[in-house]
Amino acid sequence: MNTFNVTIFGIHLTINRIAFTLPIGKNGWNIYWYGIIIAAGFLLAVLYGAKNAKRFDINFDKLLDVVLVTAPVAILCARIYYVIFDGERLESFSDFFGFSSNSGFSGLAIYGGVIGAAICGTLMCKLKKIKVLDALDLAAMGFLIGQGIGRWGNFMNQEAYGTFTGSSFWGMESERTIIEMGKGMVHPCFLYESIWCITGFFILNKLSKKRAFSGEISLYYCAWYGFGRAIIELMRTDSLMIGPVKVSCLLSAIICIGSIVTLILIKKHHTSEAKENEYVSVFTEDSITEVDENE
Repeated sequence: MNTFNVTIFGIHLTINRIAFTLPIGKNGWNIYWYGIIIAAGFLLAVLYGAKNAKRFDINFDKLLDVVLVTAPVAILCARIYYVIFDGERLESFSDFFGFSSNSGFSGLAIYGGVIGAAICGTLMCKLKKIKVLDALDLAAMGFLIGQGIGRWGNFMNQEAYGTFTGSSFWGMESERTIIEMGKGMVHPCFLYESIWCITGFFILNKLSKKRAFSGEISLYYCAWYGFGRAIIELMRTDSLMIGPVKVSCLLSAIICIGSIVTLILIKKHHTSEAKENEYVSVFTEDSITEVDENE
C-alpha cells in the first residue's frame, strides 16, 4: 500500500509514500518520501555542523571526512540492530539489503544508527586528530536535527504510531492503522518524538554556547533524548522486544539515568576543583587596617 487516506487532528489528507519514479529499469525506480526526508534531515545537520564547527574548536574539513565514512556505517548498524531485535529471518545476504524484495532497507532502528555513528565517529576522530568529546557535542546537535525532521518520514509511511488516544481530535487514523489496530484514533508517536527532538535542539543549542566542559552537550543529549524516547516508546505498538521488555524503552532509561548521574558527578568535581583553586588572601581586612594604623 503506497497511498493512504489519513486523518490527523481533524484534518483529512491523502498521502503517497512515493515522491516520484525515475525511468530506470523495467518498472522504474521509485523514490520514497521517507528517503528524501531522512536525506533532508542529514543535510541540515551537516550544514549546522559547517556553520558551528569553529565554535566547537573543530576543523570542518576534517570533520566532513569523518561524516562521509560514519554515515554509511551508521545506516548499516541501524539495519543490523533492527534485524537482531526484530528477529527478522534472512534467507540470503541480499535480503539484508532488500534486493530480493525490491524494498531497500525496510527495517531500520535509530538506536543502532546512533550507536554505530558514535563508535565509528570516535575512531575516525582519533584517526583525523579531532577532539572526540568536542565532536560528539557537535554531533549531538546534528542528531537532534536529523531525528526531529526524519520522524516525518514515518508519517509518510504511516508507521511509528501508538495505542488508541481515546480522543477524536488528538490522534491519527489511516487505512494502515485501521488494518493493524482497528478503527479509532491512535497516538501519532512520530510527531511526539519530532517535537521533542526539535525542542531539545533549541535548548541544547543555547546551552552549547556556554559549555562548561567538552562532552557536556552530548551528555545532555543522551539525557534529553533518552527520557523522551522512554516515555514515547511506552505508547508505541511496533517496538522491538526482548521477551516482554521493549528494547528501546529499557535502553533509553539506562542512557538517560547514566547521563544524568555522569553530569552530576562531573559538575560536582568541577565545583570542588574550583573551590580548591580559589585564592585565599593571607591577610584579613582587619590585619590590613591594623598595618595602616601602625604606619
